[in-house]
Amino acid sequence: MTDLITLTDAHVVHKARSGGLFGRDRVHALTGASLTVAEGETVGVVGESGCGKSTLAKVLVGVQKPTAGTVALRGADLWSMAGAARRSAVGRGIGMIFQDPSTALNRRLPVRQILRDPLDVHRVGTSAARDARVRELMELVGLPPVLAQALPGQLSGGQRQRVAIARALALDPALVVADEPTSALDVSVRAQILNLLLDLKERLGLALVFVSHDIQTVRRMSDRVVTMYLGRIVEEAPASASGARHPYTRALFSATPGLLDPIDPIPLVGPVPSATRPPSGCPFRTRCWRASAVCAAAMPEFEGADAHRYRCHHPVSADESTVALVAQAKESA
Repeated sequence: MTDLITLTDAHVVHKARSGGLFGRDRVHALTGASLTVAEGETVGVVGESGCGKSTLAKVLVGVQKPTAGTVALRGADLWSMAGAARRSAVGRGIGMIFQDPSTALNRRLPVRQILRDPLDVHRVGTSAARDARVRELMELVGLPPVLAQALPGQLSGGQRQRVAIARALALDPALVVADEPTSALDVSVRAQILNLLLDLKERLGLALVFVSHDIQTVRRMSDRVVTMYLGRIVEEAPASASGARHPYTRALFSATPGLLDPIDPIPLVGPVPSATRPPSGCPFRTRCWRASAVCAAAMPEFEGADAHRYRCHHPVSADESTVALVAQAKESA
């Protein structure tokens, strides 16, 4: 498969307002992230809230400029381009589906205009061709034509998200980034939207980056799963792989066990540390039952093969059972 988008050692550092009168804290939202998404591939991104998933998504779609590092779309560095060229490349090549469709859509515009706006901005085809594309998009995502003049407030949550998906597809992008696309929806509607995304990926040959805190949904949707913790990518593995090696990934997996084989989750002590003052060495060490002095001294480098790599000084064995890991974690607590 051909590489579509590549992040290389990307960092995002914000200035916070909590640094007092004479300075500001620095928020390390993304640290040393390197990731490649190939054409037609689905990459899932998991982690707790505040672990950098949404920042990674914004960097991928060109909304957030990295403080350091590069973002290349089909080999071209986005942030070395002139502004107009970058907006054209991103607008035509990448679509974004946001978490909450009720705030992502302009509530004053009818569905027809929401879907037509990207076509107007990028001057795609004639006016008649744009109207035809709007009708095509509505059919593609299962919206009846009668809703073309409806305002977002007149639609259900599932219908609004279908509009958001259609808008992301308006310019026929090669990559779609979906940031928690079902978390604001009712449980009964989530499966419909997930099935729609899977169907569109297959029909259109899309590459998809699917961001979620629900690791089981990510595994169902994805070819490859990326685990993030406190702004760092700590593990990448095929979605079909059963032997996660990073303790944090195993803890996430254990929090959503199968109904036929219920088990206690691996306990993690305390909250995710502050991104303004991350721990030294491995950021997960403050909650990890396997941590030692070396974990505080240095961040581990990636180990393993390219298809499955992880950053941990004390990785879990691939065949180590969750029951055994729960016992270890409780013993060290």
